Amino acid sequence: MKFDPPLESATLVKRYKRFLTDITLPDGSERTIHCANTGAMTGCATPGNKVWYSTSDNPKRKYPNSWELTETSQGHRICINTVRANQLAVEAIESGVIAELQGYDQLQTEVKYGNENSRIDILLNSENQPKCYIEVKSVTLLDEELQGQGYFPDAVTTRGQKHLRELTEMVQSGSRAILLFTVLHSGIEKVSPALHIDAKYSQLLKYAQEQGVEVLCYKAELSSNEIKLVKSLKFSH
Repeated sequence: MKFDPPLESATLVKRYKRFLTDITLPDGSERTIHCANTGAMTGCATPGNKVWYSTSDNPKRKYPNSWELTETSQGHRICINTVRANQLAVEAIESGVIAELQGYDQLQTEVKYGNENSRIDILLNSENQPKCYIEVKSVTLLDEELQGQGYFPDAVTTRGQKHLRELTEMVQSGSRAILLFTVLHSGIEKVSPALHIDAKYSQLLKYAQEQGVEVLCYKAELSSNEIKLVKSLKFSH
């Protein structure tokens, strides 16, 4: 996914009201931009960090700029815009990067499914194999003390728990189900469920895997010009 025009840089002042962020531009002026990440953003929103933002040409937007990337004091780059995770997943499937998800004839997004009124992020169809339901999650929580160890989630997620129940149901009904972790933090080299943050999610994930839900982890390469998923990472409990 290329940024056109390329992202512009600034310095983070603060994030507040979940959706708003104040930044300082290189000329010293301040600006309020939109933050698409409603999560805890642990380690991703430290005041003083360098950030990159995009600009929308939609005249109806109150805040035309969106926060896209952060660079931490350790030099790690993080994509904080969670909207990008699904876009990156679709691109990686269509370009053949995710080898485990090839061989399907049709790709759909945001399709209603399950008994809990959910929408699956990606649905793959083929005449020769079962439907494939793919739930996409972005991983940005790094444990600095454990080299390269990333975790999901970064806060208790009842929504994520629901998605695991739905994926498990799809497998039990004869379909294929995938939990796809898009690793959007340059410092993360392996992923585990955050038992210390959301024990229920960790338990549901273990059960889902036992029932046949597959877990894939793919890491992104991040720059102010482009983001793309490039390699598979290890997942372990």
